[in-house]
Amino acid sequence: MTRLRKLAGKDLNPIGLGCMGLTHGYGVPPARDDAAKVLLAALDLGYDHFDTANIYGAGRCEALIGDTLAHRRKDFFLASKTGILFDGPKRGTDCHPDSILKSLDASLARLKTDHLDLFYLHRFDYTVPIADSVGALVRAQEAGKILAYGVSEWSADHIREAHAVHPMAAVQTEYSLWTRNVELAVLETTRELGIALVAFSPLGRGALADGIRDTSTLLENDIRYPHPRFDAENWPKNLALIDRFNAIAAQNGVTPAQLSLAWVLSRGDHVHAIPGTTRLDHLAGNVAKADWQPEAALLEQVDRLINQNTVSGPRYHAPMQKTIDTEEFAPAGA
Repeated sequence: MTRLRKLAGKDLNPIGLGCMGLTHGYGVPPARDDAAKVLLAALDLGYDHFDTANIYGAGRCEALIGDTLAHRRKDFFLASKTGILFDGPKRGTDCHPDSILKSLDASLARLKTDHLDLFYLHRFDYTVPIADSVGALVRAQEAGKILAYGVSEWSADHIREAHAVHPMAAVQTEYSLWTRNVELAVLETTRELGIALVAFSPLGRGALADGIRDTSTLLENDIRYPHPRFDAENWPKNLALIDRFNAIAAQNGVTPAQLSLAWVLSRGDHVHAIPGTTRLDHLAGNVAKADWQPEAALLEQVDRLINQNTVSGPRYHAPMQKTIDTEEFAPAGA
């Protein structure tokens, strides 16, 4: 039986489904009918936590979930996000109270539901006082439109400030063997405050699930295309680490994805993971070992192999990094 973990007051499977890739993000998304099959199969496999955002596919991801799963709304925990803006090639942040509430109503309509279990501020908005943004979320909570709120890619200090205004339920951030920024402060802050930490991209955007070998084939609309870790200089070094990691997984009778997820979940009882996939076999494989607890020696072995000091290249290029509030490691040699 899966060991459940708390999220926004509910007991959930620790591995949920990140839905972004069903409509955009990693090159050409699956056909709508195929994406719907993934969502329905996830429910049948025991997934009970689905994570989306208003910007995923410009609303198409929320609409997909609403059209496909509205008739089974009581069977799963639903989270969405707001606050990131796309205007052509320009990227921005908008967490003004009026924008939050307007966006929420639009998300609820697309998702065909009267409430979200969890609603995140997708990025930190430096132009809006934290109390104002949180205040809007509290009003939404009082109206029954959301049951809890969270934030994504926020620093520990800003998490504490928001939590003091009104308790938050979750912090979502990238966390995997090769992205450890939360270990600087956010991991311990969430543990201390009783906030769930929801790890997105726990499989290193597919790299730690043996999901990509030749990065020269990445399309320009693939979010990994501009990421330094996947470029011609850094990828060969990272692939060498990945090959060693894959061998360790095989020696222990698990897939690289299962080993990656087990490591993330070992970081604390308050940690959840939301890997994304468009493939039914990967969907099943990701939860097949949800209860597996590797021995400490194995966790330490992969921890030493892949970490912020052994991976080549930062996780984001400079323009993207400017949108991230989470603490960053000092550049090599600094």
